[in-house]
Amino acid sequence: MIITLLGTGTSSGVPLIGCTCEVCRSVDFRDKRLRSSVHISVNGRSIVIDTGPDFRQQVLRLNLLQLDAVLFTHEHKDHTAGLDEIRAYNFRSGQDIPVYGRSSVLNQLQREFAYIFAEHKYPGTPHVQLYEVNNQPFDVLDVPVMPIEVMHHKLPVFGYRIGDFTYLTDLNYIADEELEKVYGTRVLILDALQRQAHISHFTLDQAVALAQRINADRTYFIHISHKLGLHGEVEKELPPNIRLGYDGLQIKL
Repeated sequence: MIITLLGTGTSSGVPLIGCTCEVCRSVDFRDKRLRSSVHISVNGRSIVIDTGPDFRQQVLRLNLLQLDAVLFTHEHKDHTAGLDEIRAYNFRSGQDIPVYGRSSVLNQLQREFAYIFAEHKYPGTPHVQLYEVNNQPFDVLDVPVMPIEVMHHKLPVFGYRIGDFTYLTDLNYIADEELEKVYGTRVLILDALQRQAHISHFTLDQAVALAQRINADRTYFIHISHKLGLHGEVEKELPPNIRLGYDGLQIKL
């Protein structure tokens, strides 16, 4: 399995438009964060979790020539806005792309991208097949996937575990029974927005505490705001097996 962090930023990205803080002015490439998304190459399959507003830029940077399926964590725009860009993969493969998400996500997609699901489709629009998932294991093209339900304030969000890899974004609470699904993970990707308390995201301290409880071999933080601080400075504070993710980081399992 090869995991590529396509984006590691929060909903506004980093730099934030109009901001002149030291993080937004940083010349360190690790402080340039597109909206959070991840690509997984496993068993010959190419899977993306979330297609945010930067999806086109992200897959061009990765030179991603194949896309077999998309999983959605939740319906917020910073995780869904790039769905239209998958049509390029329809053109390449001549196939519909399966899209997986809970019912609220699929309903939102059908409203926001109504032209994709129109009875009489305009030529060149994306072709997808929707698959509703619940909090039960399912397969994506013969790849076993375990959904993990977390809470993003009052919004239920699915994280996903694929083999020894777990992806948990946009959360500030996880129940003990859901946490049981995560134990034994070797690579954990986890939300860590900023240092200050937030209504719907983990702070840095909360993320570190949860990461230490899970005790994966390697943990990488994502969904990072400019308020967290400079990548190079924050990393100095972290335990050895916990790191900040950055756009383009590849992890092999």
